[in-house]
Amino acid sequence: MEAIFHEKQPSGNMDDSGFFSIQVISNALKVWGLELILFNSPEYQRLRIDPINERSFICNYKEHWFTVRKLGKQWFNLNSLLTGPELISDTYLALFLAQLQQEGYSIFVVKGDLPDCEADQLLQMIRVQQMHRPKLIGEELAQLKEQRVHKTDLEQVLEANDGSGMLDEDEEDLQRALALSRQEIDMEDEEADLRRAIQLSMQGSSRNISQDIPQTSGTNLTSEELRKRREAYFEEAMSEEDMLQAAVTMSLETVRNDLKTEGKK
Repeated sequence: MEAIFHEKQPSGNMDDSGFFSIQVISNALKVWGLELILFNSPEYQRLRIDPINERSFICNYKEHWFTVRKLGKQWFNLNSLLTGPELISDTYLALFLAQLQQEGYSIFVVKGDLPDCEADQLLQMIRVQQMHRPKLIGEELAQLKEQRVHKTDLEQVLEANDGSGMLDEDEEDLQRALALSRQEIDMEDEEADLRRAIQLSMQGSSRNISQDIPQTSGTNLTSEELRKRREAYFEEAMSEEDMLQAAVTMSLETVRNDLKTEGKK
């Protein structure tokens, strides 16, 4: 027996990866009084045994072996490619084995009394409830990689937005603030236009006043009389300018109030 495990066989019963042929495994189980029977063999099918009444199955595909075993009163898939044991219900067991056969697995029934184990003793007293099916080890790594890529993409988006992810409500507030800002700018533009119009009006008034000054020859008036007439005209012009400025101020205040009222609406 020892020679079987440690001596390389030309028939390919073992290799350096740890793989053993069914012949080697069958001989090893005989030490424990256990026997292997091919699940889909005519010999076993004639017995018409319900799979849930068995205790263990050994499954092989190419160079991969794993066990489906009953521990306590529940079945478990003990495939080492999974992140943990997978609970299999009694109603699903036959379908699970049929699926494995369709995928190309060879299934062997382990006949005989299995050695006692702590897990079997513990699960005789309690039942397991599995909320999430274990994943394939490669599948879990791929999912973790995808999560890291997604996280990196999200960080890049947040960095492009200066780290601030705006919600719909924030965007609505921003749009309202921009609208109010545009209204205030429009108000300021209208007010500036009004001021420019008033300034032009004042300039035009000053030109008209200067044009109304009599063009009298200096030889007919003394310098004192000319000075007094000019002072009179300038006083009249200043009086009209003050009245115009007051009217403009009142008009400007009225316009400003109207614009504020429209902005509130």
